[in-house]
Amino acid sequence: MIAPHLAHTPRAGARLSTEPAAHPAKRGAWRNHRGSRVVLRSAALTLALAAAGCALPLGPGSPTSKAAPTAGAAGETVHVRVIAFNDLHGYLESGNLTVNVADPSAGGTVMRVAVGGADAMAGLVQSLRRSAAHSLVVSSGDLIGATPLVSALFRHESTIEAANLIGVSVATAGNHEFDAGTPELLRILRGGCADQRADDPVRSCALGPYRGARFPMVSANVRRASGGTLLPPSWVMQAGPVKVGVIGAVTRVTPQLVVPSGVEGLQFTDEAQAINEAAQALQAQGVQALVVTLHEGAEIGAPGQPADWNDTTCPGLRGEAVDIIKRITPAVDLILTAHTHQGYNCRVDGRPVMQAVAYGRGLSVADLHIQVKSGDVDRAKTLARNLPVLNARTEAAHRDKILGAEPPVFSTALKDAQPDAEVAALVQRYAQAAAPQAQRVVGRIARTLDRRGIGDTPAGRLVAQAQWEATRSPANGGSHFALMNPGGIRTDLACRGTPPCEVTYGDLFSMQPFGNSLVVMSLSGAEVRQLLEQQQRGGPDAPLMSPSAGLTYRWSRKAPPGHRAQDIRIQGQALDEAATYRITVNSFMAEGGDGYTVLQRGRQRLGGAQDLDAMLAHLRQGVADAGPARITVGD
Repeated sequence: MIAPHLAHTPRAGARLSTEPAAHPAKRGAWRNHRGSRVVLRSAALTLALAAAGCALPLGPGSPTSKAAPTAGAAGETVHVRVIAFNDLHGYLESGNLTVNVADPSAGGTVMRVAVGGADAMAGLVQSLRRSAAHSLVVSSGDLIGATPLVSALFRHESTIEAANLIGVSVATAGNHEFDAGTPELLRILRGGCADQRADDPVRSCALGPYRGARFPMVSANVRRASGGTLLPPSWVMQAGPVKVGVIGAVTRVTPQLVVPSGVEGLQFTDEAQAINEAAQALQAQGVQALVVTLHEGAEIGAPGQPADWNDTTCPGLRGEAVDIIKRITPAVDLILTAHTHQGYNCRVDGRPVMQAVAYGRGLSVADLHIQVKSGDVDRAKTLARNLPVLNARTEAAHRDKILGAEPPVFSTALKDAQPDAEVAALVQRYAQAAAPQAQRVVGRIARTLDRRGIGDTPAGRLVAQAQWEATRSPANGGSHFALMNPGGIRTDLACRGTPPCEVTYGDLFSMQPFGNSLVVMSLSGAEVRQLLEQQQRGGPDAPLMSPSAGLTYRWSRKAPPGHRAQDIRIQGQALDEAATYRITVNSFMAEGGDGYTVLQRGRQRLGGAQDLDAMLAHLRQGVADAGPARITVGD
């Protein structure tokens, strides 16, 4: 039997909504983590009821089934609180996570507030749910993938189990949900242990049976090449006499962000078109209150100077999501975005568009008031805020200022939130299991190596250098230089204490969590130039690939497209467009990832070591540093 939240839609298109999901492939009932009884129904019954326009309520005692008005008097509304987070990326531990929040006592300045941790996030979610008649919790994609060891070492089962305890109601797929391919994504949702190689340190079912997600995952624009959507396009919650529909979609450029094997047999269609079709289907079923969870995002503020995440004027709003949002049907009442790891709370065409940074540092909260008679959201009453996930590390002064600045309903929830002991215990068990591997010292660095910047970055140069050294010998490929994509470096390599500082395996894994292998290939000089020019896709100020020693050039931001990479020199000599060069990249880039399609033409390919193994070998040579910048950025 196909689990209700994984059942395929008919070939005719995305016309069905899904209801609160049963535990995969089981009948009967299970008890949620708070002891509430939730009735399970077969996939056939769920889909039949959905097709008939029937929403299935959650069981008695669940957070979304509290008493609500039943009459349909004019002006009477039902309060539904939507609580969302995005791009968690398995950050179950708070570590040194912070978020910049506007300082209400000093206009124009920000406070760097210590936040995060799955236990603190769960506590805030519970506090917010206690003060709402009805509520639902939404994950807007990248719940898993590109994670620290506490998630990756266990095939992300730890993160899904934490999400279950947090009380996630519905999730949408992000691009990273496809990192390991469709079969693994479906296993993560359904439960069960993954196949295991004896020499693989990554373990499935490490702490006991893995039972999968207790929530559905939706996406309207991910379709199988053979027909039908991979996941249901939508989900419906019954809130007393009204219904709320949640529609999911992921960025259509996912195939450029994931290795081809991860999206094999899938098609990623236009986000707005798929959302609008799903919205029309829900409205035909009588669902008028509509929420979109879109794994694509935007930015606000000047480059390098992000604006206040609750400034509803959203100065400088820009990015891939903007066009999508403007094309989404006006019937949608709330749009929850993701992917860009930014914080904003905009009003676009009279409806909130929100994102709460990433890594569990904040929550987007929207109070919807739904008219009993029509089922529509009274948008004039919608209250939307991004809230920080305060924790035990949060300074008292910061906490007091934040509590004083928030509307009373949210200030009270922040004040009353307490870390969830059950989530904390779960994270601790997995962290202890990961500790022997994570805490192993593997080398030393001379200083903190940062990953941010327009040109090449210290962290990027270090990674590229390690990969070039692993492939420069004739036996290992004869590489002339290596290039590292900025998106493949997920954290800085921090120097803690007095340099030189020790680096652990966990530090390296957090920095490069994808497990890519190295690939050496041949390109002509003309193709090398084309490859460098492909960096202009993100605009003249987009982050650039970091090169190893062996490649230098000048990047002219104001030069016309196609002429921004200038004075290119390889091994100290001017680029010869007719010559052949050997270049090292990771396997993700080698297959055209991040839009570097020139690399798909690479010839005489030779596979190499894993990226982490290259870094480990580099660190064994002595105290590591990044060396000087190899790209000169100018106008």
